[in-house]
Amino acid sequence: MKYIITALAILFITGITYAQDIDTAHWPFPVQRLIKAYPDNISSFDGTNIIMKDGRTVQYNEGGHKTHQQLINSNDIGDIFTYPYIKGKVKDIEKGYDPGRIRSEELLRKMYGSTSAEVQNDLVTISWCPKLVGQKLKVTKINGVAKQLQKVSDELDEHPELRDYLYSSETFNWRKVRGSGRLSAHSFGIAIDLNTKYSNYWQWDCRCTSEDTDLGYKNRIPQLIVDIFEKHGFIWGGKWYHYDTMHFEYRPELLIK
Repeated sequence: MKYIITALAILFITGITYAQDIDTAHWPFPVQRLIKAYPDNISSFDGTNIIMKDGRTVQYNEGGHKTHQQLINSNDIGDIFTYPYIKGKVKDIEKGYDPGRIRSEELLRKMYGSTSAEVQNDLVTISWCPKLVGQKLKVTKINGVAKQLQKVSDELDEHPELRDYLYSSETFNWRKVRGSGRLSAHSFGIAIDLNTKYSNYWQWDCRCTSEDTDLGYKNRIPQLIVDIFEKHGFIWGGKWYHYDTMHFEYRPELLIK
């Protein structure tokens, strides 16, 4: 019995050492980013699939050359990173350049919930800018989204000059993106829209839904708001050619190095 226990102990220790020594450097860049961004949900990669902590998998596809419309509707993990997201002030945005607008709905469903009811099970209430605005907002607690949004709130709440912009028009809402069949990031409780009175949205401005429309960029959201959101893992829809300047969503995989 003593020898069996000793043998098992050796195997256990060896297994731990092996797990710690796994070389992840050869894993695809998107996989490395996702594991770093979502350590509570994604654990590993087997060469074909991203492996979730609960054992479920999401097939990894590199993506590849696609038209803009194909990219927007793509579920390939690799396509998420087609357009690099750049922090800081936006200048000229090339036609179709929409960093973060490409999402893997399969991955989002497996992290946050595949139905409205499942997502709502993990929603929590945060106090949004209690001194300036005083709203109660519901967002998901998964991946620390609620904690990160509270940090955004705490910083913004120290800037009374931003008050009018900060009233939220929407957080959780199980719905599709306007004019499409894709679920909005709001469906997963990871997004917030600010005051529509001071926002610009490409479909409102062009009065159209065609992705091929030539657009003239518009924005009224102060850069300080954008910088604070980005600091805590949220990307801004004002970085998109198909701009949505009220919109921020938690996508740390696009911001980490």
